[in-house]
Amino acid sequence: MDVKHINPFLDSFLNVMPQVGLTDVQKKGISLKGRFIESPGVMIILGIMGDIKGNVIYGTSIESAKKIASSMMMGMPVNELDELAQSAISELTNMLTANAAINFSKENIEINISTPTLVHGEFTANSSSDKVVCVEMQVNDMVFEVNIALEKNTL
Repeated sequence: MDVKHINPFLDSFLNVMPQVGLTDVQKKGISLKGRFIESPGVMIILGIMGDIKGNVIYGTSIESAKKIASSMMMGMPVNELDELAQSAISELTNMLTANAAINFSKENIEINISTPTLVHGEFTANSSSDKVVCVEMQVNDMVFEVNIALEKNTL
């Protein structure tokens, strides 16, 4: 995986999160993971196709997901991760990944993204690559992982 594939996602966080009322956004760390990724509670998976291929797997705790969904819904209380809250979190990751796609296009890398798939509970996700770069973002004191598994499309 090329390290330059990380910045479009970091930039998307800095651009999109303030639009949904989450203004304190910081990169906390970067690590390498293998193919299998343990869920922190909620994971949203999007496929990437085009000049590069693979997937991005966002992860956060259920409590953080509820707080983020509440912020996206103008402060409406979110007491459980119901269908509306799941839809809000899925839409956020769709916005983040679409913004990253725009950032990639500025580097002459054209990609398309799949619709988000949200899963919650205790499980292990299987990424599209043996090498996954995990960027840990802190958003208003909540941890939000961005697991990036991308490679150049050879077709």
